[in-house]
Amino acid sequence: MTGSKMTEPKITDLFIIGGGINGCGIARDAAGRGLTVTLAEMNDLASATSSASTKLFHGGLRYLEYFEFRLVREALIEREVLLQAMPHISWPMRFVLPFHKDMRFDNDTPTSKLLTTFMPWMKGRRPAWLIRLGLFLYDSLGKRGILPGTSTVDLTTDEAGRPLKSKFKKAFEYSDCWVEDARLVVLNARDAQARGATIMTRTEVLHAERRADHWVITVKDHASGETAEHHAKMLVNAGGPWVADLLRQTLGQNSRETVRLVRGSHIVVPKLFDHGRCYFFQGEDGRIIFAIPYEEDFTLIGTTDADHPNPQVAPECTPEEQDYLVKFASQYFEKPISRADVVWTYSGVRPLYDDGASSATAATREYVLTLDQTQAPLLNVFGGKITTYRKLAEAALAKIGEALPGLSDNWTAGVAMPGGNFLVADVARLTAKLASDYPFLSAYASRRLMRAYGLEAWEVLGDAKTAQDLGQEFGATITARELDWVIKNEWVRTGDDFLLRRTKLNLRLDPDQRAAVDTYIRNKLT
Repeated sequence: MTGSKMTEPKITDLFIIGGGINGCGIARDAAGRGLTVTLAEMNDLASATSSASTKLFHGGLRYLEYFEFRLVREALIEREVLLQAMPHISWPMRFVLPFHKDMRFDNDTPTSKLLTTFMPWMKGRRPAWLIRLGLFLYDSLGKRGILPGTSTVDLTTDEAGRPLKSKFKKAFEYSDCWVEDARLVVLNARDAQARGATIMTRTEVLHAERRADHWVITVKDHASGETAEHHAKMLVNAGGPWVADLLRQTLGQNSRETVRLVRGSHIVVPKLFDHGRCYFFQGEDGRIIFAIPYEEDFTLIGTTDADHPNPQVAPECTPEEQDYLVKFASQYFEKPISRADVVWTYSGVRPLYDDGASSATAATREYVLTLDQTQAPLLNVFGGKITTYRKLAEAALAKIGEALPGLSDNWTAGVAMPGGNFLVADVARLTAKLASDYPFLSAYASRRLMRAYGLEAWEVLGDAKTAQDLGQEFGATITARELDWVIKNEWVRTGDDFLLRRTKLNLRLDPDQRAAVDTYIRNKLT
């Protein structure tokens, strides 16, 4: 009688919990260094915070008032590093900051407290010289090779002044960048997968057992209902809003580290102005909001800062937050907006490291990484912002290297994302080439496909010679061929995956059209 030999379980190097920007960024960096990586996301990629940002690669001008110079400098430098790696989903944008003598000063910031201590007559004011000083620092702290510096705008003659109230005569104009946040997450996941990582969506981590030399992780596939067991040398907790709950409940670890959950809400209204610049507005309460050109025919306004204590409660833009944003923006625009103008809202929860700040606005945007090596190593990721996700991933790999020595050097700076291997200046030329190669596309479709897929737009469209070759049409230039491609390549499993995250085409479809997209996708997967 011959005995059977038990097969030893396969042990991967890293198991990452969380398919947001931090989890996918770490997965990409780690896979590129030769580590074996498995990532589990309980919902769709970027289904929480990472698809609900204000969609900017920016240094964080207002963080200067909190003396967060290191964070701002890192973010400013990163803008152009990221811009060059993904010119299809990120592009330069100029920001117009109007001011007037009655602008209020936020008396809760360290800057205001310092200035009003020595210059009490300044209380309640944010004077032009202080704004210009902040913008000088903004221009100087980070390297700029592509983005122009600050200039002064005469709002009485410049087109940027036309939609604004006549009392605004002057503005400063500075540079930051737009980014398609949810697509950024997907591109990181795709690049990680191309480098050998296993990416599992709709896969929830039910339990993780820590042993002396590895972790045993039990997961549930929500599509099939099946459970499976994974083994990994090291576990990375990048659960975003759920990072603290995962740490204590799912992983069973004691820790004093926690996050402060801050809800940021946005409203979308029909286009309020015709130029391509963004507005940076300051409120009487010391807060700021942006009014940003959005999806060609809309304006995005946000964001709020409100504590959101329970991560299990889905964030929503409350009626009070909508009223706040409407009132705030109407203080600047000549034609006031109302709640009736709002065509869509969205809200996300920022998992900020809890530094004991007195207000949600003041809570630090710095990221904190904690490494626990009492048994099999565990890395927890707290906080962070989308602009510094790549630097966070590098810092995470440095921590991982302490537990898994012998890693290769940093490599991600300047390495193009899928579809982005071209220069920022080439976008217009490539869009024209796409339109020439597929003359049946509308001008809008050519722009949209180039901005979504970059050089991979040709792969999406394939050998199509006519519009009919692209199959069923769903509205807003969506075709069956595009849906087939994202189902195959981008983990799309529902209509919302495509319409709310891979694109924002929910804004252009009626309920019946949205249902048709969802039905097509679900039928393809059965």
